Amino acid sequence: MEVGVPKECKTYMVDIDGTICTLVQNAQYEQAKPIKNNIENINRLFDDGNRIIYWTARGATTGIDWTELTTDQLKSWNVKYHELKMRKPHYDVWVDDKAVSADDFFAKNKERI
Repeated sequence: MEVGVPKECKTYMVDIDGTICTLVQNAQYEQAKPIKNNIENINRLFDDGNRIIYWTARGATTGIDWTELTTDQLKSWNVKYHELKMRKPHYDVWVDDKAVSADDFFAKNKERI
């Protein structure tokens, strides 16, 4: 367990595009706009002691390193997190027993977060 993260906390893997900011066309990530309500909800999970890891596929198909822009965006949007991972693979469908769509997550948890 990581120092500073209580062992009873949950780890949340959170996508960026389409989850905490708008989707953009043709990798124009600088045009992404924050979805403030979603950011506030994930920040609340962070404040409650949960581990927040943002994982993005930015650059997965182009090979462009978007780390600096992404880090700057997270900072300017006041996003709280423990770690940013930039090596998420590009995919069309993610099948996982713990996966939840962003819309379902925020709809089902709006009372709790």
